Amino acid sequence: MTSTVVYNGDLRTTCTHLKSGKSFETDAPVDNNGKGERFSPTDLLATSMATCMITVMGIKARTMGFDLNDVKIDVLKIMKADPRRVGGIELTFHIPDALKDIDEKTKTILRNTANTCPVQFSIHPEIEVKVDWGSWGS
Repeated sequence: MTSTVVYNGDLRTTCTHLKSGKSFETDAPVDNNGKGERFSPTDLLATSMATCMITVMGIKARTMGFDLNDVKIDVLKIMKADPRRVGGIELTFHIPDALKDIDEKTKTILRNTANTCPVQFSIHPEIEVKVDWGSWGS
């Protein structure tokens, strides 16, 4: 098993990663009867996309002899109705000054790596994904 999820009442859960024992709580969003005080399940879906992309990019960068410390990704989840679902995910990369001058070949390798992360392949094709690479373009 990977994790356990316990319903705590009041539209909240506690999620525990079994190997590490680390946990976090979720909450329903305000627009769906919750308090919106924690990640919602759909927030986690969108955020998983960003964490997957930067993780595989970090693996590739490590094999190329550098790291991606301090790269930040802003995540915007866009909901749709009928049925209620995630309709879009927008990611905006913020590249620290130390990485802005990486050569174009390396940027292309890293972007291609990100675009082939496992979460990207798991996202339903009807979910519109937009990625703004910031100073890395394309």
